[in-house]
Amino acid sequence: MNYRTHIVSSLSEIGQSAWDALASSQAAANPFLSFAFLDALHESGSACADTGWQPQFLTLYDGAELVAAMPLYVKMHSYGEYVFDWAWADAYQRNGVDYYPKLLSAIPFTPVTGPRLLARDADARGALLAALVATQNASEVSSTHILYPPEDQVKQLEAAGFVLRSGVQFHWLNAGYTDFDAFLATLEQKKRKNIRAERRKVRDAGVTMRRVRGADATDMDWRLFNRCYQRTYAAHRSSPYLNLDFFQRIGRSMPDNILLVIAEREGRPIAASLVIHSADTLFGRYWGELEHVHCLHFETAYYQPLEFCIEQGIAVFEGGAQGEHKMARGFLPTRTWSAHWLAHPAFSDAIERFLERESGGIDDYIDELNDRNPFKDPA
Repeated sequence: MNYRTHIVSSLSEIGQSAWDALASSQAAANPFLSFAFLDALHESGSACADTGWQPQFLTLYDGAELVAAMPLYVKMHSYGEYVFDWAWADAYQRNGVDYYPKLLSAIPFTPVTGPRLLARDADARGALLAALVATQNASEVSSTHILYPPEDQVKQLEAAGFVLRSGVQFHWLNAGYTDFDAFLATLEQKKRKNIRAERRKVRDAGVTMRRVRGADATDMDWRLFNRCYQRTYAAHRSSPYLNLDFFQRIGRSMPDNILLVIAEREGRPIAASLVIHSADTLFGRYWGELEHVHCLHFETAYYQPLEFCIEQGIAVFEGGAQGEHKMARGFLPTRTWSAHWLAHPAFSDAIERFLERESGGIDDYIDELNDRNPFKDPA
């Protein structure tokens, strides 16, 4: 079938109904792939050309119907990606070769797995991948990087000439727990005792917790969350990726996918976390504090969302990038993937050899983590 290929620099060129119809038709609808989330990133100025994220979405049409699309950006740096290629960029620079611009397919600032090759059917997906290969071969970019695709798309990308890289995240799985105590009962005694002690320290500090669903969040709540988020980035001497406009936009446009957890002491809000969820998966995202209380991060960003998952029957809590400390709180190691194509033959060969060695290390790391499983022996 002959499809019309179109590269767009704004989601408005596609339209919300067409984009969401395609994105929601995938095997597992993902809130981060929604028009609302992506458009908020772009229109708030968080992910745009001025911040080094130039949208260049690849689309395929059958007549007037959008049949395939890919979130794609021209990147002038490697910030906000969570699959680190700084060493690759440094090697290019030391050898007098430009690493930027590069092409990136990912959700900006969001290390969550989800479809990157959005398509109506297998034929359209194959045509989209062929269009990507043709685009990268015809452009001046050094490379193309596709971050956190699902495993079925990983195999397609490998067959198209991409080299694969694996990583590790930590996810919590809901075994049908009736309440938080039922979950705790499955953990080793030491882990269970530590979690109870952490929660008690927060209560003893006079802190109370308030969960706010997106539909009930006020402008004051979003301003509070933004203050917490901005202050925590500043405390770590780094620049925040997101801004108040972004948070307000997703608050208006996707309230059913949002939960704010707000910590208060003596009637004053002192910390907050923001999680985003679908019907079956909750994604730990952003957190910040105005006052430090020992263990408050764990209560606000882990234990309250875990209770919410149990109450709502949400099957998976993706804890985000890195963090072995999550295992002590019931999160287990999960392999993630990225796929990479590099135009320079010598660098492509060198990085492929590096990734083969790195993959063996990741295998060993996952085995080591699984040996430290926090759950009781079912026997």
